[in-house]
Amino acid sequence: MPEETAAEGDHRRASIIAALREGVRRVDDLARDCGVSTMTIRRDLQVLEQRNEIRRVRGGAVPVDAWTFDHRLGRSAAAKEAIAEKLLTLVPDKGGVGFDGSTTTHSLARCLKEQPVRDLTAVTTGFETFHELSRTPGCRAYATGGAADPHTGSLVGPLAQLTLQQFALHTCFLSATYLDDSIGTTEFTADEAAVKRALKAVSRRTVLAVDSSKLGSRAVARCLSLDEVDILVTDLKPEDEQLEPYRSLVELL
Repeated sequence: MPEETAAEGDHRRASIIAALREGVRRVDDLARDCGVSTMTIRRDLQVLEQRNEIRRVRGGAVPVDAWTFDHRLGRSAAAKEAIAEKLLTLVPDKGGVGFDGSTTTHSLARCLKEQPVRDLTAVTTGFETFHELSRTPGCRAYATGGAADPHTGSLVGPLAQLTLQQFALHTCFLSATYLDDSIGTTEFTADEAAVKRALKAVSRRTVLAVDSSKLGSRAVARCLSLDEVDILVTDLKPEDEQLEPYRSLVELL
């Protein structure tokens, strides 16, 4: 039997988190849904508990109510760095761009300080991303305002959406909780999905950046279909077989 790769393990653990969010709690049910043994699920739950992503309960597990930004920033760090390098090639050196409040696009904002820009205007729904952009030479940064999403910390709600309507952007850079080839991107909260749709609505081009552990799973709130996305950027090479379900639906980078 071939040895499991790190990516396969990460993908299964992402599926476990998605299942927990949808109400699946018991080890037996998780094992059946994932097609693995209960022993494998128990090891996965141990890993997820060490990462503070779940809490063990009798017979199974429940998800942690919220992940801090710093905690999420440390997850799949190498994948986010690889994605950020690709995203840098898509950032114009002038004009308007939008960033959601994800840790993936935050990694891009951090790298942007090392790439000269002439006259870039950037608006974001993330506190931490705003601080990175405000320290970037040649970039004028705006934060939307709004209420902090209790799960992600991103700025959401009517005020955030109203602020975004004041912009006409060249490109928006979005991530997602999960990406499924049949329904597109999903988020843990409807508010988070709504503000990302608002960013897409004021942008000429939409770039979706997700690491490979998020592929093939779903959260509870639908956001963007793949026909609304211009470019999908992952940590994988475009020819990787994991991207086969998306190949005919969106441009891959």
